Amino acid sequence: MSTHGAHEHGSHDAHGHHESGHPESTLRGYLIGFGLSVVLTAIPFWLVMTGKLGSNEATTVAILTLAAVQIVVHMIYFLHMSPSSEGGWTMLALIFTVVMVVITLAGSLWVMYHMNTNMMPGMDPSKLP
Repeated sequence: MSTHGAHEHGSHDAHGHHESGHPESTLRGYLIGFGLSVVLTAIPFWLVMTGKLGSNEATTVAILTLAAVQIVVHMIYFLHMSPSSEGGWTMLALIFTVVMVVITLAGSLWVMYHMNTNMMPGMDPSKLP
């Protein structure tokens, strides 16, 4: 039995990855992810409470953008996802999930808008007693 074989079993490469291709979990990485998550959560609260952007539409766009950035932060720092992990299958699964979520949300919003508009076309809420 050689010592070379025993060394290979528990070895890490120079880039901080395990043999499976996943990034190594470190306290520093988790703290960076936590800090970014706190900041990306506090900014939308601050925007809503202060009304700095002036309009609801601009605030909504800013909140949705920060939410998308926070999803990426969680995927990188907590889920350890990268394009190279598991031969790219993790990223392919992520892309499929994002497409399905976008289709579901867009379809739901479209259906709700049209049901609200077309449910009672002759009724005007301002003319009700």
